[in-house]
Amino acid sequence: MAAKKQKSGMISHGIAAQNRKGRFNYTIIETIEAGIVLKGPEVKSLRLGRATIAEAYAGERDGEIFLYNSYIPEYQGGVLSRFDTRAPRKLLLHKKQVNHLLGAVARAGVSLVPLDIHFNSRGVAKVTLGVGQGRKKEDKRHAIAERDWQRDKARLLRSKGKEY
Repeated sequence: MAAKKQKSGMISHGIAAQNRKGRFNYTIIETIEAGIVLKGPEVKSLRLGRATIAEAYAGERDGEIFLYNSYIPEYQGGVLSRFDTRAPRKLLLHKKQVNHLLGAVARAGVSLVPLDIHFNSRGVAKVTLGVGQGRKKEDKRHAIAERDWQRDKARLLRSKGKEY
């Protein structure tokens, strides 16, 4: 889905921030979409696509799941309200989903990795959480070799006149 830009250059739909290393460093078992509690200037800053979630992770606090270490810069559009750019942000999930995720983390030793922050078709900010197990170094090397082979194979087929 292509991001639609409004007149002011803001993203109304589509991905606002992406964790590209998330799928490389972890084997994602399942994904869950969660809402995120944000203040007004944070949403405006997200719509500009300036957030970073490369070092972010999700964890439990007081029986709820929070997004830690995500960076949403302050909005420079004349708004006077200040906010902490790396504050923990509450994720909105059903109680059943929270129990499922916390059970998986405790039982199987998996991690909750934020894969992206996006705006759905209604313009609401959502976080895609991946339940993943960390990859070992040799698994990462195998993934790199597989990706390179797919790229080379597509290049060879293209040069032969076949579309892949």
